[in-house]
Amino acid sequence: MQGFAPLFRMMTDRIEAFLADRGYDADTIREEIEAAGIEAVIPAKVNRRNPAPHDRAKYKCRNLIERMFNKLKNWRRIATRYDKTGESYLGFVALASVKLWIPFVHQT
Repeated sequence: MQGFAPLFRMMTDRIEAFLADRGYDADTIREEIEAAGIEAVIPAKVNRRNPAPHDRAKYKCRNLIERMFNKLKNWRRIATRYDKTGESYLGFVALASVKLWIPFVHQT
């Protein structure tokens, strides 16, 4: 929870649902998400006594997100983070994302 809370608070005004894997299924994390008024889309761990429900349709979108990050890591510059500043790194991530996105938009 120590690493989760500060990062999560920085982005709460931009998200409607928080999609995560079973590793984030903890009461403290769920309480933090709920306090921000955001929907937690986290499947319950197998050994949880009272599993919390989650939206399965939204959780399927997580696969698309994971695949996008995997494709971005094929770019050596992103995977090894050669850029010295965060701004130039994020700029190159944006550029690579657009290059991956364009073929889906301009299909003939």
